[in-house]
Amino acid sequence: MLGRLAALTAVLAVTLAPAEAVASPRDVASTHAYLVASYKLLHTTVTTWSKVEAGIRQLDAKFHTECPDAGAGSPQNEEGQALSTEAAGALWASGYHTDARLVRAYVKAIGRLKWSNPAITRSDRRLAKSLREMLALQIPPLCADIHAWSATGFKSVDAKQYAQHVAAIEINEIPRRLLAPYVQPSDRSLRAHAEHLATRYEELEFQRGQADWDALLETLALNQ
Repeated sequence: MLGRLAALTAVLAVTLAPAEAVASPRDVASTHAYLVASYKLLHTTVTTWSKVEAGIRQLDAKFHTECPDAGAGSPQNEEGQALSTEAAGALWASGYHTDARLVRAYVKAIGRLKWSNPAITRSDRRLAKSLREMLALQIPPLCADIHAWSATGFKSVDAKQYAQHVAAIEINEIPRRLLAPYVQPSDRSLRAHAEHLATRYEELEFQRGQADWDALLETLALNQ
């Protein structure tokens, strides 16, 4: 569920270039700028991960104070799944709000890059758009929604629209086979360092993200 954040790391996994590919100066420059921006984002995010965790701990403490065990006795059904997705959205919103300055700088850096292959440019634009959507994601009124759900005997919930919106945001990498032809020998070291950071970031996000989600669901007494 919380792998959404880790998708940012995948943009750096580049395969071998097709032999027939010819890179124009703009292709080379855009790819270099893309790698530089991605490395900068990953490096800063990994080294300041504790800030994201601190924000999430504060969020969990807030819900623990306002509505502990609000979903106690709730069934594991479609409505409950919507609320667990809403809880995941709360965590994503918290993380992206903490790193908003970094992500905005990244979006600004990649948002106007162009390649001779329009498929790469379109993919780049979709990535930037998805990140802007994540930045705009708000922490939902989980307590109110769970209490309202409980009041209906756990039969209906107002969280579905938010859950559907969260689920619809897809952060996808530029396809490896498209970007690979434009990675120059001079950028191989940069790419290697970035890939190392990407792996570390993915590990952090997977390990801590799942634990944070489990902890929040336990605080709210919601099923996964």
